[in-house]
Amino acid sequence: MPHTETPGTEGAPAIRLRWWTELPLILLVYACYSAGRLLVRGDVTDAVNHGLAILRIEQALHLNAEHPLNRLFTREPWLGVPADFWYASLHYLVTPALLVWLFRSHAVRYRAARTWLMTSTFIGLIGFTLLPTCPPRLLDASHGFVDTMAQYSSYGWWAGEASAPRGLGGLTNQYAAMPSLHVGWALWCGVILWQIGRTRTAQTAQTARTAQATWAARAARTAAVVYPLVTLVVVMGTANHYFLDAVAGAAVMGAGLLLAPVVTRYSDRVRARLLPRPAPVPVASPVPGSPIVSAGCQTSAGEHFPRQRPRQRQFEPGPAPEAEPGGASPSGRGEGAQAAPAPTR
Repeated sequence: MPHTETPGTEGAPAIRLRWWTELPLILLVYACYSAGRLLVRGDVTDAVNHGLAILRIEQALHLNAEHPLNRLFTREPWLGVPADFWYASLHYLVTPALLVWLFRSHAVRYRAARTWLMTSTFIGLIGFTLLPTCPPRLLDASHGFVDTMAQYSSYGWWAGEASAPRGLGGLTNQYAAMPSLHVGWALWCGVILWQIGRTRTAQTAQTARTAQATWAARAARTAAVVYPLVTLVVVMGTANHYFLDAVAGAAVMGAGLLLAPVVTRYSDRVRARLLPRPAPVPVASPVPGSPIVSAGCQTSAGEHFPRQRPRQRQFEPGPAPEAEPGGASPSGRGEGAQAAPAPTR
């Protein structure tokens, strides 16, 4: 189904978005994301040193939130198991679902949101390349972290190697921890949900407010806050990311948001050069010799606009009219005029 984007593009031609062009584009970006995590493995020693450096910085800043959360998830399976399911699945389900929903129901915002997400993802791949980082769960046990996904692997489809299905752990890059795109994508989802909830609230304020519409708006705004916060707690409690990884993920999303308009402009220029422009539709010219209607918005003599009192003629002095024979006035006899006396003999 065709969609166009209108805000801020009043002077630009409308961009027609089709699902058969959007789906390959999204799959291509996701393939680049997965391939980047797989191919850019880096040196294990460097990754461990980067992880320990991040841990020392957090300890110096008194940001040690990973240890208490990890001990809680390790001690309480009723928290650790759902957290592992959260980490292993929602990252790959909620984000694509929101993209599809935007494309079908909020087409005006879809293109900007999609460009923001893709730009941030590529920036994250640069971080994986330049700074391979060992997550807390892969550090030496002396640092006090437990891999909850390995501990609760019997409850899910994953093994001890990250969140990949059993037997596919070798196809993932376990040292792609900085920045945390789990947190970054969750933040993107939160912003989109908040905007949708605010839009629904404004619509129900202008129309007859219904309980169902009000509940949907509140649910969207609640999910917009809860989903990123719970994801932040999950990535630290499962020992998959440091707190500074999450901060870097939020920074990557901020950079992507700032660069998204630039990417959109350049993509429009490339599209305009590659795709043929539609031929302009000729405007029919007026038939030669046809009268121009309302040219100058003038009126003919003696006419007046509706509800306008006609102007009275002023008396202009001129030569006196000649008397007719017999003393009759040129205009004839009016009513009430006295008859001339008859001549006497």
